[in-house]
Amino acid sequence: MIGNLKFNEQGLIPAIAQDYLDGTVLMMAWMNAESIQKTLATGEVYYWSRSRSQLWHKGATSAHIQKVKELFYDCDGDTILIKIEQVGDIACHTGARSCFFNSVGILSHKL
Repeated sequence: MIGNLKFNEQGLIPAIAQDYLDGTVLMMAWMNAESIQKTLATGEVYYWSRSRSQLWHKGATSAHIQKVKELFYDCDGDTILIKIEQVGDIACHTGARSCFFNSVGILSHKL
């Protein structure tokens, strides 16, 4: 599977975490080959922390781990979608369920 992926110049690929039950997009983070292999081996999501330059086991300190239900890559092989069970129902470091809670309010703006 990893051979089908297109990593960027830093060896990273964007990964989108989505609730496997209701389809809510919970977060986006980066993965590298090592984090993908660890995720597949353990069934829990590991990302690559760009700020710390190390593997990041999502939920290791908060107990809000992400259990893999399905893993897909897109038609171009340059983005990963991970359908997960979010333990504790909190994916965002702010304490929110999803990192995507800032609305642009597009319906009230002219394009």
